[in-house]
Amino acid sequence: MDTKVRVSEADFNAGDEIALLQANNQADGAVVTFTGRVRKQNEGQQVTGLFLEHYPAMTALSLNRIVDSARAKWVINKVVVIHRVGQLNLGDNIVFVGVTSAHRGDAFAAAEFIMDYLKIEAPFWKKETRTDGEVWIDARQSDQDKAITW
Repeated sequence: MDTKVRVSEADFNAGDEIALLQANNQADGAVVTFTGRVRKQNEGQQVTGLFLEHYPAMTALSLNRIVDSARAKWVINKVVVIHRVGQLNLGDNIVFVGVTSAHRGDAFAAAEFIMDYLKIEAPFWKKETRTDGEVWIDARQSDQDKAITW
């Protein structure tokens, strides 16, 4: 088992992260990844940028706890979670979640679980810049409802 958690202003290359998940890994038949990016529209509003803040003392701890919870539920091997902070532009990468497992079912479920819990438990705050001003984004009820299903 191998876990990599990183919170940084620096961008990441999803292809490089996938290559690391696959490197020297003949045991796992499944590699499942998710990459989240800044989109140009949210809640019917035109978005021009996104600013992410976090609480550094708690963020890595929270992300590792989420990965540990996934490991308790599914048989998974390598896990990578990268989350960016700072000012991001349209199309920029925000988050990467990668999971390997011997079987696809565990890898898919664990990756989705990690992403779902990242949205509701990790101490990140998002401020969107829109054509009509700036607004802090609240957690969505739909994200809370989805997490309850796990």
